[in-house]
Amino acid sequence: MHFVRRADAAPHRLGILPGSFNPPTRAHHTLIQTAHKHVDELVCVVPRVFPHKLYHGATLEDRVEMLAALAPPDLPYSIAVAERGLFIDIARECRTAYGPEPDLIFVCGRDAAERIIEWDYGQPGMIDRVLQEFSLLVAARQGHYEPPSRLAARVERMEFDEALDDISSTEVRERIRSGQPWQHLVPEPILTKVQAVYLG
Repeated sequence: MHFVRRADAAPHRLGILPGSFNPPTRAHHTLIQTAHKHVDELVCVVPRVFPHKLYHGATLEDRVEMLAALAPPDLPYSIAVAERGLFIDIARECRTAYGPEPDLIFVCGRDAAERIIEWDYGQPGMIDRVLQEFSLLVAARQGHYEPPSRLAARVERMEFDEALDDISSTEVRERIRSGQPWQHLVPEPILTKVQAVYLG
């Protein structure tokens, strides 16, 4: 794991927000701000390789630069590049970087929580073992996620103050491509950068 920005903190609860951030959206920005109420430090992680998607548009450097522009003032906020994209791989890279002390808590939406818990790992009970290495802090997006009862202690709920169900990086890119308004989906600090990257 390579840190582009690292907070000067020794967290007990380390929040991990992985994503392609292509580009970061208002939903990402709200996740970053809201997660700080639940964790001692938040690290945004941009994997070099994602298991479920390919990168198009912004370079890795562009996305890291945009994340840096969203740094919350006076809050422990880090940005790192991980070698791989599965949550378990990112968790182990974080464990190497932060040591054995902090609890690792992945910040994600309902869709990601469903994907990781319902994924076919090829081994019975594998998700139970995976969630011994980290827990989930799940934001309500298009509904709340209700985990299986045996895993409920490892899944926390995070409430938003605003509706962000329809905001996604894909939506931003598609609106830019089709000439539709997109600026309202992107945080103000990165508007100029998004226009330069995606509109040239």
